Amino acid sequence: MPYLPLAAEERAEWDSGSQPLARNSNREKKPLIMKIGRLPCVLLFVLCVVLFITYIKWKPRKEQALDSSDLQSKDTNDIGRLSSKNEIFYGIMFDAGSTGTRIHVYQFSRTPSGAPNLDHEEFRALKPGLSSYADNPLKCAPGINELLDIAKKEIPQNLWASTPLVLKATAGLRLLPGEKAQKLLDMVRELFKASPFLIGKDSVSIMNGTDEGIFAWITVNFLTGSLTSHEKKHSGMLDLGGGSTQITFYPYSKNTLTSSPPGYITEFELFHNTYSLYSHSYLGYGLMSARLAIMGGEEGKALKEGEELVTSCLTPEHKTEFKHAEITYKIKGQKNDEPLYVSCYKRVLAVLGGKVERSKEIPNLFFYAFSYYYDRAVDAHLIDPELGGSLKVKDFDMAAKKECKLIEEAPGEKPFLCMDLTYITVLLQESGFPVEKELKLAKKINDVETSWALGATFYYTSIMNKQHL
Repeated sequence: MPYLPLAAEERAEWDSGSQPLARNSNREKKPLIMKIGRLPCVLLFVLCVVLFITYIKWKPRKEQALDSSDLQSKDTNDIGRLSSKNEIFYGIMFDAGSTGTRIHVYQFSRTPSGAPNLDHEEFRALKPGLSSYADNPLKCAPGINELLDIAKKEIPQNLWASTPLVLKATAGLRLLPGEKAQKLLDMVRELFKASPFLIGKDSVSIMNGTDEGIFAWITVNFLTGSLTSHEKKHSGMLDLGGGSTQITFYPYSKNTLTSSPPGYITEFELFHNTYSLYSHSYLGYGLMSARLAIMGGEEGKALKEGEELVTSCLTPEHKTEFKHAEITYKIKGQKNDEPLYVSCYKRVLAVLGGKVERSKEIPNLFFYAFSYYYDRAVDAHLIDPELGGSLKVKDFDMAAKKECKLIEEAPGEKPFLCMDLTYITVLLQESGFPVEKELKLAKKINDVETSWALGATFYYTSIMNKQHL
């Protein structure tokens, strides 16, 4: 299938004053018979010019060389200006996580305000994650091509060449050795180049944690309407992944803007408004990385033959295994002279205490919480698995005490739930969330996934627009 031109109808037409026919106006007049004799030559020349313009106008474009640098330096006001005569446009975002690869195909429609409407999202996921192919990157090709075929079915063929295609990898690839991660990215880039969609230099890469938090914040506040209405307050965002955790919110207090540590405040443009966000990512403090640290393990370091990790968050009767970043650890509990919850809480506090920043503005803001916050709340029967719900910080604490008590009485099928709920409790408290603070847990808002993917699609679509305006 040939590549179609990107907004070909928007190319500037040739200046008619430069046409060769205009040069005859000042020449000496010739007899009529000579003019008639030259007429076929003139017509032939005009025909050649027309054919040349047609070729230039419709010839296929090569891959667009786009280079999106730091989020802070980009103006994201030009959403949807690609192929501006099309009222409908699309964006494709691949989320390469630690447990699977997901595709989001978004359909947008243009509005006079500059903020597009999200008309439809097509979402699919495949397991395992890209990192599982670290030793043989070629094996990831069938899965990536399967997801690309979904995009082709969703998007009209005449819009393929103007639809941005992006893959961003998160903590799963960050935990791989650099060379292995790069080979995987190179493999995906070659597959993307062979597709009919619009790609650029930064279309396949590992995303840093702070941008991940900001893009998730954009998604939430776009879906709740606060980005398009000055009457609604912005919501904060908490995300607990496997390798890292993020907190992002819009500071209403000037003191937050002036007193926050360096690098915690990011300013950017979106939909003709300027936003200064408090955002930080704590690498190594995602739930799976925290588990390993609580049990005394080291990231990326395997145990010696016969060696075990001993944890105060399990009873002596417990012997189990924990697989993290391609390494399997043998785990056993230890005897405690105090209740399991108390000993586990002390150990978690020793790992996490003083490691996260506490903002005084947090108690006054409304927050959504995602990922493992949601999953562990479901495991503890605190919210509905499909609908989500609201809960208070103290609900996590009470659930932790309950699960730790159950483990003391009899080993169950979820040996790490006591530890995970205790970690979430301490993480929220150390971050400045009062025990009575209510959080909203949701997987979807208005039937759209509450991931960073939508916010990132706005950003990268804007970057490509700016390259072509």
